Amino acid sequence: ISSLELGLEILETIADQGKPITLTALAELTGTTPSRLHKYLVSLAKTGYVAKLDNNQYTLSTSSIKIGTAALKLIDPVQIAFDFANILHKEVDKTITITIWNGDAPLVIKWLDSSKSLAVNVRLGAVLSPFTSAAGRTFLAFLPEKRKFSIVEEFYKNPPALPRHMGKPLQKDEFLDLLIQIKAEKICRFEEDFLPDINVISVPVFDSDNNISTVITLLGHSSDTPVTKHSKYETALYESAKEATLRIRGFN
Repeated sequence: ISSLELGLEILETIADQGKPITLTALAELTGTTPSRLHKYLVSLAKTGYVAKLDNNQYTLSTSSIKIGTAALKLIDPVQIAFDFANILHKEVDKTITITIWNGDAPLVIKWLDSSKSLAVNVRLGAVLSPFTSAAGRTFLAFLPEKRKFSIVEEFYKNPPALPRHMGKPLQKDEFLDLLIQIKAEKICRFEEDFLPDINVISVPVFDSDNNISTVITLLGHSSDTPVTKHSKYETALYESAKEATLRIRGFN
C-alpha cells in the first residue's frame, strides 16, 4: 500500500508542475531519495504512466492521459456545482442560485430559497442581465477580450440605465475597470445596487479548460448579509466554488 501511495504521489507531483521535471527536483518535492525515486520512475515508465525525455526530464505519458481523459468524461460540472450549492445552502441558510452562460446572458438553472424570503422577481429559468446582475458581470469578466468588449460597447451605445456598483453609476471605462477587478479577485459583490435591501455575491466555478462552467451566487438581506471582503458569507461561497472547481478539474 505504501508503495502504491508513493507511486501516486509521484504522478500527482509531476502533474502539478505543468511541465517536465528532473529527477533531482522531483526527489526534493516528494521527499524521496533519487535512487529510490528512480526505481519508481522505471516502473512507471514501463507501464506507460511516465516518459523520460531526451533531456533526462520526466513527464506524464499515455496511460496517465488515458485515465485523465476517462475521468473527465465521467465528470458533470453542472451536477458538481449543484452538489456544492446544496451543501452551502444548508450551511449558511441564504438564497443560493446557479447560473450558466446561454451565449448572451446568464440563465438561472438552480434556485434554493433561504428560510427568510426575499422580495425578488428572479426565479428558476430567468435570464439575467450581464450588466445588472452579479452573475452576469462575473461571466462578462472572464469572456474572451474581443467578445467582452463587443458586448460592453454595444450596451453603452444606448444604455437603458447606467450600471451601478456600491451605489455609484458606472461609465463604460469604469465598468471595464470593474470587470478587471472581478476577474482578478474571482468574485463580484452587489450592495443594494439593483435590488433594494438585498446584497449579492457571485463566484465562478471553472472547468478543465479554465472557462467558467457555472456561477454560484448568494443573496441575502443587506441587514444581515455583509458583502465586505472576507466576510463569513463571502468566504463560505468562495470556498464552495473553489472546492467545486477542484472536483471538476483536479486543481484550483
